[in-house]
Amino acid sequence: MKRPADLARRFLELADRDHKAFLKLVPDREIDDAVIGFHAQQTVEKCLKAVLARHEVAVRKVHDLHALMDLLADRRLPVPPMRKEIIELNPFAVILRYELAETESLDRSLAKTILEAVRRWADECMANQ
Repeated sequence: MKRPADLARRFLELADRDHKAFLKLVPDREIDDAVIGFHAQQTVEKCLKAVLARHEVAVRKVHDLHALMDLLADRRLPVPPMRKEIIELNPFAVILRYELAETESLDRSLAKTILEAVRRWADECMANQ
């Protein structure tokens, strides 16, 4: 089994992959918001899981950002900034991609701000551990 610090770093590496994809896709208006929103949601999800892993909190396979933030709060761990805005990324989770559900349009600029804030928060949480 991986050590908490190693697992946390791996989650951040995966988050950075999704963040990079998000940044490449966001300027292209031909790319559907669901695709871009998926990468935004995945970036946040993996940052949250990194912080939880670093604090040795086991996480089942869940894609619900609200549930992950509740888990942080329940353990009295720092919660990320922009919590209300983060929740708006929940519909873009994996299930959306397979059910072809309709979502609101993605505010790409706001999503970019959220990802930057959450990634900074994750780095701070890792440094303070």
